[in-house]
Amino acid sequence: MRLEFEYGHGTMEAQLPDSTDIFIPGETVKDPDYIPEDKLEEAYLNSLADPIGMPRLSELAHKGTTVTIIVPDRVKGGEQPTSHRKLSIKYILNELYNAGVDKKDILFIISNGLHPRSTETDAKAIFGPELFNEFWHTGQIISHDSEDQEHMIDLGVTRRGDPVFMNKYVFDSDLPILIGHVQGNPYGGYSGGYKHSATGITNWRSIASHHVPAVMHRPDFTPVNGGSLMRNKFDEISMHMEEKMGHPFFCCDAVLDTNSRQIAIYSGYAKEMMPLSWKVADKRTYVHWAEKKYDVLVFGMPQKFHYGDGMGTNPIMMMQALSAQVLRFKRIMSDHCVIICSSLCNGFFHDERWPYLKEMYDLFQHDYMNTLPDINRYGEYFATNQEYIRKYRFTNELHPFHGFSMISCGHIAEMNTSAIYIVGAQEPGYARGMGLKTRATFEEALEDAKKKFVGDNPNILALPLTFKKASVHLCMKNPKDDCMDEYGHCHVWDEQGRRKDLV
Repeated sequence: MRLEFEYGHGTMEAQLPDSTDIFIPGETVKDPDYIPEDKLEEAYLNSLADPIGMPRLSELAHKGTTVTIIVPDRVKGGEQPTSHRKLSIKYILNELYNAGVDKKDILFIISNGLHPRSTETDAKAIFGPELFNEFWHTGQIISHDSEDQEHMIDLGVTRRGDPVFMNKYVFDSDLPILIGHVQGNPYGGYSGGYKHSATGITNWRSIASHHVPAVMHRPDFTPVNGGSLMRNKFDEISMHMEEKMGHPFFCCDAVLDTNSRQIAIYSGYAKEMMPLSWKVADKRTYVHWAEKKYDVLVFGMPQKFHYGDGMGTNPIMMMQALSAQVLRFKRIMSDHCVIICSSLCNGFFHDERWPYLKEMYDLFQHDYMNTLPDINRYGEYFATNQEYIRKYRFTNELHPFHGFSMISCGHIAEMNTSAIYIVGAQEPGYARGMGLKTRATFEEALEDAKKKFVGDNPNILALPLTFKKASVHLCMKNPKDDCMDEYGHCHVWDEQGRRKDLV
């Protein structure tokens, strides 16, 4: 069969065996039904009227209440007029105003964490023209600055000893509101909830307690699940924030489908709300579909996705993207699985967005750098480099620790595959410099993999659009065949087919 896979700004063709299986998110297995547009208002009003585990906003707010509304950046979540961000803000504002809150006492914070600080253009896309014009020109929409020492507060450490730093505007407000989306995420299972606050309104030192090899290379991290040490750290850091503030965040999260449409709306106390939202999200995200383990995964990598232009061409971010797929698909991968992926791999690092990645790449080329974790000792050097920090603060670049954490993630692909082939690389040396194999075409890569790793008749899974659509976490059709469930449990089954941990 002939298939097209993402490649640069276009596609690359592959001739694969007719026995190849294909999975496209939202198409191969239909998403749960989304809420029709004419029913969205009712869904939001019902959710806000009966929040889970805490009073509604009209009881928490009154005249004189200061409010911070924390909104995700543009990386995920959709930007259509009916996006969760836009609608949730609209209905939340109505309830706050009805409770007597003054407009002047409301501050919006874009929770970019270590992502680029949002520009005016970004803010327009996130909020839409009406909300943007209402709040931007009065300075009531700002982007989190994790290096603004005057507006970060040190909250000590969690019971585990992890440092907690927090945006001071949020800490000082009477009512902090988190707006998030529950979509599959390779880091801890889902976005939204406590992951939002633990990564979006803190600094690199807090993030360095979990986005590091000691956490990401543990067996509980792969495949992606909601019970990993990283996930637990997210929850602990955010609950520590709540403890120090003296009150919880009010959360409004939406479970989203492949096209970022709302499947369900949840509001309230994150600790009680997240387990309920996850149960609904599981139906869309953890898809029990595969009837066999796959020896070869085939997909394509565009030049621009997720973190921006250059994501699919510079070798470090390319490794992170490969690892994200391994995290999502590990349950259906054989023990000798090979990845074949198209990428321009042309040496375009996008220095304007990642000014430090070339330096990281060059460091990795030395003889004393055998695996990606070997570079871990340079974390503090990159995270405190003042040139890179200034660029993060004032020229909308990614914080240097963000790129460094991508290296930690990148090793996961190496840990869980027999080989990774990059096809179509214009500068193959960059891929080889990361320990990857290169071939000109998908067909050449597959033939080489057959000879060396997977044999003559491998089970092949093609994944077109895996970087273009909101990804799923693929599972075996029979849950007993999964190596780990959605919540990090590695189950053992008795001869009667009953799970021993439940017997």
